[in-house]
Amino acid sequence: MVHSVVLSLCRRARIVDLSHEVPAHDVRAGAALLRRAAPYLVPGVVLAVVDPGVGGKRRRVVLDCGRWQLVGPDNGVLVATAARLGGIRRAVEATDHGWWLPRPAMTFDGRDIFGPLAAHLCLGVDPERFGPRIDPDGLERLPDPVMARTPEGTLLCEVESVDRFGNVGLTARPPDLPESGSDTFSVRSQSGGRSHPARRVTSFGELGPEELGLLTDSSGHLAVVLDRARAAERLAVVPGDRVEIAP
Repeated sequence: MVHSVVLSLCRRARIVDLSHEVPAHDVRAGAALLRRAAPYLVPGVVLAVVDPGVGGKRRRVVLDCGRWQLVGPDNGVLVATAARLGGIRRAVEATDHGWWLPRPAMTFDGRDIFGPLAAHLCLGVDPERFGPRIDPDGLERLPDPVMARTPEGTLLCEVESVDRFGNVGLTARPPDLPESGSDTFSVRSQSGGRSHPARRVTSFGELGPEELGLLTDSSGHLAVVLDRARAAERLAVVPGDRVEIAP
């Protein structure tokens, strides 16, 4: 329906779906997916709606980043990506109902508000016609992820995402790993459970059956994985959980 609304207002729009698999209500996962996609986004309008506060007091915003314009709720889902796209040149709160669909529902801003705004941006409408400028410093931001090292050398990081294959995307990158005399590390959820050995690999195919691996994913972050099985279930973690990695 969102596609149809956009195309009904801007027939020449070309729509690229990045994902419809963000877990329900998970703004952090949506923000992470969008931020990791930033280097590959074709210039244009970016519509991102992960919006558990739909119908509430959160603002509806457009962030102008020059070659990109980001549209969505002011709940943190957009800001990190805007920074990776060169920064926010101006921010607008979309308060003028004249750019929305008539009689919008309270529960589907993607269809009734954000989709039409994106379509009008594709047509070249200046975002300041949607409403007043706002201070970019006042936009909602998500908390910085935990990244620390214990005196013993253990890395503490967060689960940033769990994809549909059960791979556990971490906030850490390969240089963050503790020094080790081997390619095997100990991984455990800080919320409890036992430690699991995980071997550094470069691809899924290097892993044996049921062998846990640590690899560098397509965005340059560390991920805990199994070959054709769900590492998230093995570790019993969800996005936002903290993970310890030790030599």
